[in-house]
Amino acid sequence: MTRNFTLVTGATGFIGGRLLQRNDRPLVRQVSGLPNEVIGDLRDLKHIRKACEGVDRVFHCAGFAHNTKNRSLNQLHTELNFHATRDLVWSAARAGVGCFIFLSSVKAMPRPGNICADENWSGVVSDPYGFSKRQAEAEVLSAGNAFGMHVVNLRLAMVYGSGGKGNLARMARGVKAGWFPPLPETGNRRSLVHVDDVISAIHHVANMPDANGKTYIVAHPEAPSGREIYDALRRCFKRREAKWRLPAGLLRAIGRFGDVCPGSVGFGDLVNSDTVASLLDSECYSSSRITNELGWRAKIGLEEGLNEMFNDKTVV
Repeated sequence: MTRNFTLVTGATGFIGGRLLQRNDRPLVRQVSGLPNEVIGDLRDLKHIRKACEGVDRVFHCAGFAHNTKNRSLNQLHTELNFHATRDLVWSAARAGVGCFIFLSSVKAMPRPGNICADENWSGVVSDPYGFSKRQAEAEVLSAGNAFGMHVVNLRLAMVYGSGGKGNLARMARGVKAGWFPPLPETGNRRSLVHVDDVISAIHHVANMPDANGKTYIVAHPEAPSGREIYDALRRCFKRREAKWRLPAGLLRAIGRFGDVCPGSVGFGDLVNSDTVASLLDSECYSSSRITNELGWRAKIGLEEGLNEMFNDKTVV
């Protein structure tokens, strides 16, 4: 059987859509009009096995990431991140696929606090999303070892770029509109990576024999503070620098109030202790291992990345 296809899951998503090339085989849940697409559900073994036929490589970008405080969604993390990845990687291995790259997350590690964690950072992962990713990583390595398939787990820091959503896009809307408060400088460090650097890392590890059986953090080596991210967004939208700062203590108090009374601070349920912590506290991850072992390094800095993300100066 001729194997010249790369199967891309999550092909209509933020990362998968950028990664997909003309001759790839996208696995999608419903008809999307993509060339060579295979319609299927990652929770259905028959669909998975059919999608893996004649495939040389699998780039597994699909996943489920939602508010883990909503317990009704926790089962979906298990089904779509752990079970689906387990079934896909073992099906791929049994079908003779040569390479399997899994897009995991730094959330598969315990939060590092004030240090900049590397892949050896140990501890209990209590977050349902992160735990499901950690379980999936183990299955990827096991299947690769059992069948001699080239496998790599990539733990992505927060990914941003044109078409991206999440906290950074919400923050950008506020900065552009002028209602987002000027943040204090707390000296925290937040790891990010531009989507184009993620694409580069995927192709790099897929073609490097030394990457086989490894797990790598993918992040830009520079981890800006919340204030530095705010200032970069302000410059992107040509907003003047404010002469005042909202004190960190007041921001944390607002977050705690949002925990107790969701929606009461004027921005729905988006303001809580977690969102405030994402602005003021550190979450730093070191990508030195992938640089030292494979020679890969993220190239797109924050200013360049934000200009690409908002190059038409619109924020959806």
